[in-house]
Amino acid sequence: MMLHLEGVLTPEQVAHCRQVLQAQDWVDGRVTAGEQSARAKNNLQVPQDAPAARELGDLILGALGRNPRFVAAALPLRVYPPLFNRYDEGMAFGAHVDNAIRFAGPVRFRTDVSATLFLSDPADYDGGELIVEDAYGEHAVKLPAGDMILYPATSLHRVAPIVRGSRWAAFFWAQSMIRADAQRSLLFDLDNAIQNLSVKAGQGEPSVVSLTGIYNNLLRMWSDV
Repeated sequence: MMLHLEGVLTPEQVAHCRQVLQAQDWVDGRVTAGEQSARAKNNLQVPQDAPAARELGDLILGALGRNPRFVAAALPLRVYPPLFNRYDEGMAFGAHVDNAIRFAGPVRFRTDVSATLFLSDPADYDGGELIVEDAYGEHAVKLPAGDMILYPATSLHRVAPIVRGSRWAAFFWAQSMIRADAQRSLLFDLDNAIQNLSVKAGQGEPSVVSLTGIYNNLLRMWSDV
């Protein structure tokens, strides 16, 4: 499932992120790439242990915790601390699949869901689309600053070359309570149906109560916690 989340960060938060990032020393992005990805990767990153990365990462994690659509779609058990990348003119990232396991200190994360949070407006650069492949073909993603795309971490994806300007973003992964993307998608659709029905019929409507029970029983059956 691919999902566009609008307004994860406010314009003020985006401006703050860009101001902080502007003052950072960017390094070769291959420092966080696996062996396969390193051969295809050409971008810049803020060092993962930089105080600014931790500060802005906490800001993003706080925003995600207040975003009900992110919680419903990802069903996160834990979220990898956000990283920050930059693609300048001529830079790109060839086709690759993200590493299955990531380490943040001693904590291991299984990367079930990938996320890119855009920090540059589309008018600021040409090229730089995130291109994700699935059974239905290729999907080119280029979102307003503050918006985020979620997609399965198992997806083959790439970043198209920048031909003008600079593209800044935060990227990270979530380990979901639900390992399988198909099951997460079903639960997300069911949750949306419950929310829509409860608005029309009320929380106490027997159908809402029954569907909520089904949702929780499926979550109990499929969850890995």
